[in-house]
Amino acid sequence: MTIGEGLGVKVNKDRGEELRKLLLKLGLLNKELRIEKEGYYLIIPILREPSPAELASLHKVDPNMEVVRTVFKEVERRPRDLAEALGDVLEPNLLAALPRSFDIVGDIAIIELPPELVEYGEIVAKALMTVHRNVRAVYSKGGAVEGEFRVRPLRHLGGERRTLTVHREHGCVFKVDISKVYFSPRLANERLRVANLVRHEEVVVDMFSGVGPFAIHIARRRKAKVYAIDINPTAYSLLVENVRLNKVEELVEPIHGDAAQVVTTKLRGIADRVIMNHPSQAERFIPYACKALKDEGGVIHYYVFARDLEEVKERFSRGVEAAGRRVLDITYEGYVREVAPRLWQVALDALII
Repeated sequence: MTIGEGLGVKVNKDRGEELRKLLLKLGLLNKELRIEKEGYYLIIPILREPSPAELASLHKVDPNMEVVRTVFKEVERRPRDLAEALGDVLEPNLLAALPRSFDIVGDIAIIELPPELVEYGEIVAKALMTVHRNVRAVYSKGGAVEGEFRVRPLRHLGGERRTLTVHREHGCVFKVDISKVYFSPRLANERLRVANLVRHEEVVVDMFSGVGPFAIHIARRRKAKVYAIDINPTAYSLLVENVRLNKVEELVEPIHGDAAQVVTTKLRGIADRVIMNHPSQAERFIPYACKALKDEGGVIHYYVFARDLEEVKERFSRGVEAAGRRVLDITYEGYVREVAPRLWQVALDALII
């Protein structure tokens, strides 16, 4: 917004950044106004007339520098978060109910609104897109992740009406349809952690691959063969496309089907490492993860929803023993993310013999 004339320092573009830093150090820089351009010069807004000593310092940077008056525009300020963006719109009790976190997948945001904010969904969506300029569509969670394909119902709140997006993560690119596949950006660091554990020439079986984030991260960082399985036809189609987009066709083999059947018929005894990222169902697939491992054993990355890690370790060990194997060591245990009050997605890395 144009606000009229103000004081500025006119400087050659080549010396602009150096002089701006000096103005900041001297307490002269007006950070509320935008730097203006005039041909080969910049006019940097200042708060007041420089003293003779300050002028001498500025002239050391650019001997031709001069103080001028010009028309400046205000710096466009964005709110820092949803609470600030909605501070003048919602009542205090509603502001207190605003979610403190939400997921951004590509350019789509997914937020969980408490009941008292459901009728304000469109307002919240507009505010969210103001805070996060990269977001083009906003959806609210309409229920829990459910079903064989692990998808959740969604409700459109604002922005573009589409659910397909491109998500970038640690140098990888993933096409994701948030309405038809399971994908959590909150697992980005966990995926990277696991990928960095894989050794060159390993064989990995990713039993519940989804659109391929674990498999592709591994293939981008290691010369390891990854068999990526998913039963969801949309996830499988996107997995095939993501393998191509990330140029890992020689390392990742997408497989459409039920992980138990695929392991039993095609992948028995081939894996150095198995990934089981299906927290609601992983326990019942423990026998098939054990079948996928080589005779001499290997590593299982196991994910489950739980409140108690010790109980998870006990149940996992019993499941492995029932499959005719044994847990030699738990090399890692940790809480990945909170999914409900006092309920976590937990991770185990287990060395199996």
